[in-house]
Amino acid sequence: MNATAIPEIDQSVLNRLRAAVGEAGIITDENDKAPYLNDERGYYTGASPMIVRPASTDEVSVVVDICNATRTPIVPQGGNTGLCGGATPYEHGSEILLSMTRMNAIRDIDVLNYTITVEAGVILANVQKAAEENDRYFPLSLGGEGTARIGGNLSTNAGGTGVLRYGPARDLCLGIEAVLPDGRIWNGLNGLRKDNTGYDIKHLFIGAEGTLGVITAACLKLFPHPADIQTAFVAVENQHATVELLARARRITDDRVVTFEYMQREAIQLALNHIADTRDPLPNIYSHYVLMELAAGEAAATGLRGVMETVLEDAMNDGLVLDAVLAESGQQSGDFWKIRETIPEAQKFEGASSKHDISVPVSGVADFLVDAVADLQNFMPGIRPCAFGHVGDGNIHFNLSRPADMSDEEFRSKEFDIHKIVYDRTVAMGGSISAEHGIGRLRRGDLETYKSPVALDVMRTIKASLDPNGIMNPDKVL
Repeated sequence: MNATAIPEIDQSVLNRLRAAVGEAGIITDENDKAPYLNDERGYYTGASPMIVRPASTDEVSVVVDICNATRTPIVPQGGNTGLCGGATPYEHGSEILLSMTRMNAIRDIDVLNYTITVEAGVILANVQKAAEENDRYFPLSLGGEGTARIGGNLSTNAGGTGVLRYGPARDLCLGIEAVLPDGRIWNGLNGLRKDNTGYDIKHLFIGAEGTLGVITAACLKLFPHPADIQTAFVAVENQHATVELLARARRITDDRVVTFEYMQREAIQLALNHIADTRDPLPNIYSHYVLMELAAGEAAATGLRGVMETVLEDAMNDGLVLDAVLAESGQQSGDFWKIRETIPEAQKFEGASSKHDISVPVSGVADFLVDAVADLQNFMPGIRPCAFGHVGDGNIHFNLSRPADMSDEEFRSKEFDIHKIVYDRTVAMGGSISAEHGIGRLRRGDLETYKSPVALDVMRTIKASLDPNGIMNPDKVL
């Protein structure tokens, strides 16, 4: 963004915003603003004269109306756990940061309709808890669920570990309430599974990263609470055996696979080396692993462990599985998950890294893992792949640590070339350069390179139609 083209926000606008939300709804102290202005990865530190924290949809509407009339840019923010800089204002300080953290009410739970209606600022873990307290289950689960908020989850179409069975955030949402860029409130909240009355408007806002309006509430799908969950930590022969095991497990279990996470040994070793209270689940070392979970309701729960054993024995007899251990308790299952969930944290101890959130068709995951690693090792001998992720939906977190004998600075100087190698391979296989983290600021240039011109033109047309003054999260995504 060209900072010189954007004037500072006039004090009269700040005064009107203060009046709209009251003293409890604004933050101007520099120290108090800091947590809102730094992105999760530490890539960006933004600036804003005021953090505005409305407490109701009506207050959001007034704030947006003021900003639209005065051409004041707005950066919406949920829990500030995004990984692409989409919720961080630019450094010039001429944007208002609109935090949804005060809009944190659970408005309704309809147990017979299997729905929960929540405001955008409700923390994801609290949605899960509220569902469980009503003998229901909300399956969206990810590493930041203790701080991530539903509005942000929907705005980035969050994925997580349950997509294989339940789909991403988009599939878990039946309706939303949103404030449009001109300040009008669109109430699209409903608990309908079927509504064929024209365009499904909610999907414009889900995944739009705050560029088309502000999601203020959502009606979400609930599911029966699983009566039993079986967790296994599995060593597999190779990348192709991973994909074959998934296909077999889905067939044998009548599609009861809820999680299927791949981890290469290098990724696991990072967690074992750097994260306290982690231990290797298997006595021997292998090159490739899977964390697999099955879940069933009451009717099938009593035999679920036997089903898991059948899957593993069948695959072991055919050489796909080399070894496996089934969790005997919730504690042991948690130990398995701790390894998987702390890999990104552990990688930080190894110096500079290049991170990618790509997806390819599930059938192409193994070929991608083999070919992309070969491409990169040819380009940079000694580069250390750290691949893990949601094989069940084709989403791999394809991270790469610098060679042990290379400086962070030299590695970062070559990151553009690394991205190009990874993304070229991904797109050639019919994949996506962003599976679940979004575009934000970080990948905006990559989107321009790899998205089709027709798709970009449609996106720009929608943006111009809904936000002609360009106030909603400018220079993010597009």
